[in-house]
Amino acid sequence: MSEEQNDKPVPVSATHDTGWGEKSTTNYGYTTDQERLDKRGLEDWELVETMEHSTASIPYWFIAIFIVLLLVAIGLTFPFWGNRPGYERPYFDWGIPAGAAWVIIMSAIIYYFVDLRHVIQEKKELKAKAAAAAAATATPTGATVVAAPNAGNEQGAKTSD
Repeated sequence: MSEEQNDKPVPVSATHDTGWGEKSTTNYGYTTDQERLDKRGLEDWELVETMEHSTASIPYWFIAIFIVLLLVAIGLTFPFWGNRPGYERPYFDWGIPAGAAWVIIMSAIIYYFVDLRHVIQEKKELKAKAAAAAAATATPTGATVVAAPNAGNEQGAKTSD
């Protein structure tokens, strides 16, 4: 009984919230950054930065499976499959056009989001080219242009005299 009363919880010290892309100066309580990586793993932003970005489109087999499933779903709406005795259904109801509209709208939205990554990548490349061209024309005479290690970085190109 006295043992339970004497065991007071140790107060937890306040932690510093790091923002997206900021490395913690305390290694999140670990002694080294390597120990943090071994025991805790990468932070979300570190995963995103190191992840390989896919440029592949939607595979054709996935589209084929989707179309087959749609055809089966449309076929199951016809009155000669799954009829109950004494219950007659019409060949056409408004579910088919509503379903077709839903498929078209959702496909357009998915295509937009899949294609959006290419548009963003092209904008980044154009911005980097414009920054490189502006840096090349703005260098003083006799200065050499040294490419930055990360050309897509906001720093652009650095000059040295």
